[in-house]
Amino acid sequence: MRKALVVAPSWIGDTILAQPLFARLHERHPGLVLDAFAPAWAAPVLSRMREIRRVIPNPFAHGEFNLAGRWRAGRELAREGYDAAIVLPNSWKSALLPGFAGIPQRIGFRGEARRMLLNRIHRLDETALPQLAQRYALLAEDIGATAPAPLAAPHLDVDGNNVRATLAAHGLACTPAPVAFCPGAEYGPAKRWPAAHFAELARRLAETDFSVWIVGSAKDAPIGAEIETLSGGAARNLCGKTDLGQAIDLLSCARLVVSNDSGLMHVAAALDRPLVALYGSSSTAYTPPLSQRARLLSLGLECSPCFKRECPLGHLKCLNDLSPSMVLEAAKEALS
Repeated sequence: MRKALVVAPSWIGDTILAQPLFARLHERHPGLVLDAFAPAWAAPVLSRMREIRRVIPNPFAHGEFNLAGRWRAGRELAREGYDAAIVLPNSWKSALLPGFAGIPQRIGFRGEARRMLLNRIHRLDETALPQLAQRYALLAEDIGATAPAPLAAPHLDVDGNNVRATLAAHGLACTPAPVAFCPGAEYGPAKRWPAAHFAELARRLAETDFSVWIVGSAKDAPIGAEIETLSGGAARNLCGKTDLGQAIDLLSCARLVVSNDSGLMHVAAALDRPLVALYGSSSTAYTPPLSQRARLLSLGLECSPCFKRECPLGHLKCLNDLSPSMVLEAAKEALS
């Protein structure tokens, strides 16, 4: 394998969890040129990975079929001369592009009748490989082989000039280093720690002179504003005021990140920031941050993980009962 294309996931966190696969591909194929076909919103993450040469924007919306458009995109990619493609999403349509591009090796997992689209198909043993990152990494191996262990830790490069420009653009200083909150979770409210809990934690941190930045997308702006208001100004809401690249810059400055199970949680881990990760409806076994500096908090209730977007029982005890005091203690451990 000398030149390969990765058909990347749609989620930011999943994209970061694919980085151990990218590292393993380079380890097995010295001199490999590796490109990524990915949604435009994932480009700031992939462009900060040393393993990726360039990002080719995926123009198709989530769930969009558009057979003719995929055929045209595949024929354009045929000019690149890729000799292998690794398809990370499990959908049928995601495997169309490498076929249309005429890429000789088309690698992925079984699923959605993809046997005619892929020609190097791995069987997945979910019990043997409980983590998503392990499953992705298996795709670098020969059929029938086991996934490498331990996995390479994700790492995002940060440019100091970009960080300084981002700080200046928002009138921020990173001395002393702030605590960053990431209160969003694209998947749904069953993954979001309550705003009132974040606000209480901000007030407790302010008592020890820690500044707090709230970082997230435009969709997170309302909950960021609520936290800022409830905290009495102890936390500053920056949600929606930065793009993803700038959010990465800001998180790189943090002395500690407190985050829901989200894409930014995985960004913080890949930046090697001390991290407290809060789990509700999702599983610490499936998508944990790959960092020795992370503290994972889950109450382990009988009803969790349910993997639902909203609490099916209506009480959200898995997060409501995860108190600010518990998170503060975990924060102290992470900082130590």
